[in-house]
Order: sequence, then structure tokens, then C-alpha cells
Amino acid sequence: MELIQSIQQLRRISLNTEFKGLTISALSFILFPYLIRLVDHTAAAIDPGVLSGILLSIASVLFFQATTWWIIKAIWPVFALYSREQFADNFRRLRNRDKVLIYLGFYFALLYAFIKVLAQLI
Repeated sequence: MELIQSIQQLRRISLNTEFKGLTISALSFILFPYLIRLVDHTAAAIDPGVLSGILLSIASVLFFQATTWWIIKAIWPVFALYSREQFADNFRRLRNRDKVLIYLGFYFALLYAFIKVLAQLI
């Protein structure tokens, strides 16, 4: 019964964080050509320079983070609830070797996915 009540509470949570991330990334992608032309009037709409690469990376990270968390909360509400409330306690109880393996595995998987997505965008 407690699990059902926690799932119902999770569904009532608004998606403000995800919508803010998606909005910021979309606005930064749309407004960037105009902002870059204020700095450098010879810049193209999508300039392959350093500034557009940084902005595109930030926008893609925000978009990736917002959409994945949104999908997790929609498809697996129990997992989202677990990750917010119980994951930290369970992770602290692991051995140091296991913590490092989980952390590095997760980091490299995200880094690989991010590089692949960014390579497709650029």
C-alpha cells in the first residue's frame, strides 16, 4: 500500500525542472546566432568555432539530462522515487571498490553517449 501511495505522490510532482532545462537549451540554441553576431559580426549562424561548440555542448547536456529524467519519471516512477530517497544510503553502504566501479562505469557510459550524440549534432 505504501508503494502505491508513493507512486501516486510521484505522479503529482510537476516537471518544472525538466521543462526549465528544455526551455533553456532550446532558447540558447535559437538565440545563439544573434548573440554571436554581437561579439563577432562575421560569424555564421552556426559557427564551427569554440564559442558555438561550448554552447552546443551545454545545450545538449541540458537537453539530455532533462529528457532522460523525464522519461525515467514517466516510465519507471518507482525507480525515480528510489533514486531520490534511498539510493544515497544504499550507495554509502557499498565497499569502496564497488563505489569506484559503479561511478566510473556510469561516468564512462554517459560520456560515451554524450560524445556520440554531440558527434551526430556537429
